[in-house]
Amino acid sequence: MHDQTRKTPDEIFQYAHTHDVAWMSQNTNHLPAYKAVRDAIKQSVQEQEYNKYPIASGLPGLPEAIAQDIGMPDYKVLVTAGGIEGIYILARALLRPDDEVITSDPSFFMIHKVMGLTGARCTNLPVYDPPCKYRIEQVKEAITPKTRMLLLIDPLNPTGAGYTQDEVRAFSELARDHDLLILDDVTYRDFAEGHFETTRWAPERTFIAYSFSKSCGMAGMRIGALAGPKELMDKVIPYNTNDLSVNVVAQRGALAALQTKKEWFPKTLKICRDNQRRIRRAVRKVPGASLPVFPSQANMFCIDIGATGVDPDLVEQRMLFDHDVFIRSGNYVSKQFGSRFIRASFSVPSAMARRFAKAFPEVMEGLRRKESPPPAADSGQGAGPAPPSPV
Repeated sequence: MHDQTRKTPDEIFQYAHTHDVAWMSQNTNHLPAYKAVRDAIKQSVQEQEYNKYPIASGLPGLPEAIAQDIGMPDYKVLVTAGGIEGIYILARALLRPDDEVITSDPSFFMIHKVMGLTGARCTNLPVYDPPCKYRIEQVKEAITPKTRMLLLIDPLNPTGAGYTQDEVRAFSELARDHDLLILDDVTYRDFAEGHFETTRWAPERTFIAYSFSKSCGMAGMRIGALAGPKELMDKVIPYNTNDLSVNVVAQRGALAALQTKKEWFPKTLKICRDNQRRIRRAVRKVPGASLPVFPSQANMFCIDIGATGVDPDLVEQRMLFDHDVFIRSGNYVSKQFGSRFIRASFSVPSAMARRFAKAFPEVMEGLRRKESPPPAADSGQGAGPAPPSPV
């Protein structure tokens, strides 16, 4: 067992990147890439495409493939260095100081950060407790004359809750009634059993934040996109700081991934669903632990440990340093509820999920014993041992 001192985030990531860990901390996809994707990347490197700048508008065929994938062939697509860059560009272009954005807690706070750089305010509506996502009345009550945008992360990171068709329609109509923009972050939609974009009911005011990091397993390639109606995208694109486009090798892999997704993603989805069940069995072994959402519609779980009294930061460290399993404390994705849960993703090989399933009950039992107060010492002034019970 490693030392018990608390580690800094830098120490944690340094360890994780230099050891053979089960990488279940960042919702990244660690299942083997499809051969066509690997071949496209290799061919780009062999042909030394990286010697020249890519076409500014994106590799021919890639913006069109993204638009087709989201079912909006008429949308304009900006290829970006990861989904978060597209959101940053959008925020710079359209948000102003004192604007308000409807956001949640828990959430992916990097989005809130880039919005806050404009001077806009995020609402951080509490969504940890059931149904673990926005409620329509909750959003209605949060709208003020300053509200400019609704952020809809669907399925939601980190709870894994997805929105129904009726809910998405209601949010779309609410946005139209109050003249709000919608940022529909669909990063995890491929993992959902059913998914509905706001483009069905509010295409004229919806931006799609798009990522290749999760379903396509290309997080290290840093490629994503922002898509929206031409009229709105024409206001956003002048703020693009990446006017020489993004990594051409990544673009080759991304295009191949979209062209072949129907061939390889069903296997990825099956492994993820098997891993969900495996993790649930492990959670059930821990008294007081539970899954607020099952099945998850994304590729991660919130595992509630609030009733155990165990600190999620310590769970994160002991899982990593004692068992080489990298999960995340809830404090990474929630300011209000982070002390109640850990987050673990399951888009990983089955062996990694089994490693988690073995380690988690052991870590929780060890930390529970450590954090439980010792029994009171006998002062010697008590009544002494009880007499034997009569037979």
